[in-house]
Amino acid sequence: MKKALIVWGGWDGHEPQQVAAIFEGLLQAAGFEVEVSDTLDAFNDGEKLKGLDLIVPVWTMGEISNEQVANVSAAVQAGTGLAGCHGGMCDSFRNNVDWQFMTGGQWVAHPGNDGVEYKVEIKSSSSPLVDNMQDFQVASEQYYLHVDPAVEVLATTRFPVTAGPHILNKAVDMPVVWTKRWGYGRVYYNALGHHADIVDMPEVKELMRRGLLWAAEGKTLYAGSDMNVFTEGQGYTGMGDSQ
Repeated sequence: MKKALIVWGGWDGHEPQQVAAIFEGLLQAAGFEVEVSDTLDAFNDGEKLKGLDLIVPVWTMGEISNEQVANVSAAVQAGTGLAGCHGGMCDSFRNNVDWQFMTGGQWVAHPGNDGVEYKVEIKSSSSPLVDNMQDFQVASEQYYLHVDPAVEVLATTRFPVTAGPHILNKAVDMPVVWTKRWGYGRVYYNALGHHADIVDMPEVKELMRRGLLWAAEGKTLYAGSDMNVFTEGQGYTGMGDSQ
């Protein structure tokens, strides 16, 4: 049986407990053993994290210790999946660049605030994560993100939709859903999910279900692989306290 850890908390406005409950239900329906925690202390035991198949952060803003980020990073590099949505993963710890490097992006704005009507456009991809998925409309926050160019973009939204100082720039397609690799681990992010009702939309819920299950397969695929390729002097270890 695969094991997953969901850690929720931070800013209550994103309804982290309710979103965590949706993810818990999806994973239990897929046969996972799921642990749910409302404290970042859940990241203190690095060896325990390495024994998991999936970590699901649902934590907006706040502070995380360098040791906790290092523990999560080491687990993901070893094959544990990392998957989340909206502010619960890519607006979790604004002062921690190691977290942002690992997750693939960081929130910077949501022009128009909540209730903006926009289209989510599914991108043609070799990834089965969006097979048979269609474009859809949503009324929510539209996230403007700073994004790692290494990610594989699976869905986008067009900016600008609402007025703001950005509108005289050319139109851009902002990533909404992406995947990336962190060591041997699979990372999945979906920028939708300002409130639990958005996560519970059929299209969003299905995207998240696929992403959670996909991320959790990394450990199986890379079991027994040589982890020395990620050791200091050969690969990324994070900046930690040095900056």
